[in-house]
Amino acid sequence: MPEAPDNPTALLALEHRERSGWRAWITSSSATALLALCFVLLIGVIFSGDGAFYKWNTHRDALRQASVYGMLACGMTFVIITAGIDLSVGSVLALVAVAFSILSIHWSWSPWLAVPACLALGAACGAASGGIIARLRIQPFIVTLAMMVFARGLAKSISGGRKVSTAMQLPDGSWTAADVPHVFRTIDSRLLGDNVSVVSLIFLACVLVSWIILSRLRWGRYLYAIGGNEEAARLSGVPVTMMKVLAYALAGVFSAVAGLCQAAQEQQGDPEAGIGYELTAIAIVVIGGTNLMGGRGGIGLTLLGTLTIGYLDKILSINAVPEASRLMLTGVIVIVAVLLQRRTD
Repeated sequence: MPEAPDNPTALLALEHRERSGWRAWITSSSATALLALCFVLLIGVIFSGDGAFYKWNTHRDALRQASVYGMLACGMTFVIITAGIDLSVGSVLALVAVAFSILSIHWSWSPWLAVPACLALGAACGAASGGIIARLRIQPFIVTLAMMVFARGLAKSISGGRKVSTAMQLPDGSWTAADVPHVFRTIDSRLLGDNVSVVSLIFLACVLVSWIILSRLRWGRYLYAIGGNEEAARLSGVPVTMMKVLAYALAGVFSAVAGLCQAAQEQQGDPEAGIGYELTAIAIVVIGGTNLMGGRGGIGLTLLGTLTIGYLDKILSINAVPEASRLMLTGVIVIVAVLLQRRTD
């Protein structure tokens, strides 16, 4: 253990450095996101919904319900780190949910074919957005807004505007019920004595993959460099176009994973699913502390943001707060999070 310096001046300097380090941490994005989560949990302790907050089932369900949003937020993190935005993630989720239901229920495809096909569909949607943004230098807001409309329209087109469920109409006009595919039951199941949802584990796997890409691979450093200063990154030899396509393609893949889980949980593909989910995903990333201007942030912050939004929604739900009030409260929280970001900047 290092000894304290005898010199009073050196001792004062050491105390100043320690205070500065503590002050720097308490104003950091990590501390702000952690304090926000603790504050939400404290609200749950005080307003426990007649003790429901103290039951494990409440926490298990909160994690499961937040997992789909969290998967979308993982993809959104890549895009926002490059100083972009992706408004199409909710529509891509719906498109993949419809496609997965058609392939698995109506066409009886093996999950070994249906799952990769759906992931490729999500990646193609994201890569198309990223390619247009990077090649044609069009604002991400406009391109992803167009993709949001296109993917939603495609989902409605291939589903005939109806939910794709196990109820199927035969050529003679009668109806029959197909079995729920085994892959749907597997994704929607629980492990460890019904205490952990498979969907929550899939979300944690998405977090792990995102962390590896951002923290351990050169691609991650390139994404931060682009978000920090795109022109400087280009002059430094970073393949900006390819990395932007990669960021949006990853957002598409994670949207596809969320779409698979959404279809499995609902046991159907709903072309209207995921409406407004893109706003929740953006809120999660912002509340976590990833900078909307790009160049800073991380998947750990997104995990904290997911827990914060998930628990907040669950606490409001067990206290019977109307959905309209929840949406207004989420909007207020996003504004507060942005203001806190400006203060820490």
